[in-house]
Amino acid sequence: MKYMLLKTYGPAANCEVPITEWTPEEIKAHIDFQQALGAELAKSGELVDAQGLAGPDEARLVNSDGRSAPVITDGPFPETKEFLAGYWIVDVESPERALEIAAQASAGPGPGGAPIGEYIEVRALMGTPATEQ
Repeated sequence: MKYMLLKTYGPAANCEVPITEWTPEEIKAHIDFQQALGAELAKSGELVDAQGLAGPDEARLVNSDGRSAPVITDGPFPETKEFLAGYWIVDVESPERALEIAAQASAGPGPGGAPIGEYIEVRALMGTPATEQ
């Protein structure tokens, strides 16, 4: 069963300080934590892919009618807190395991090293039978 675990820019349960206001050391600790989780999932054979994404200021919207040149703009965008920051795709034995991994990811460190309680969205990839979600 494959699931996508989504990270967003935004307040977390235990941290309302935006990452843009964290110290460089706090940002590094958070990224190191995410990379260590990815390495752990790769070692267990559960990791399909994981990527952090560039900031919202580098995003573009593309719209096309399929006949003429596409329209490419730098907005309008949803609020920054609604932007996707990164993701993991995992291939796990059960929906419960996907939730366990999301809980691990949620506990990443923030200011002062305290777990931030980040909200991680867990979604089954299409093709995962509904009875297995």
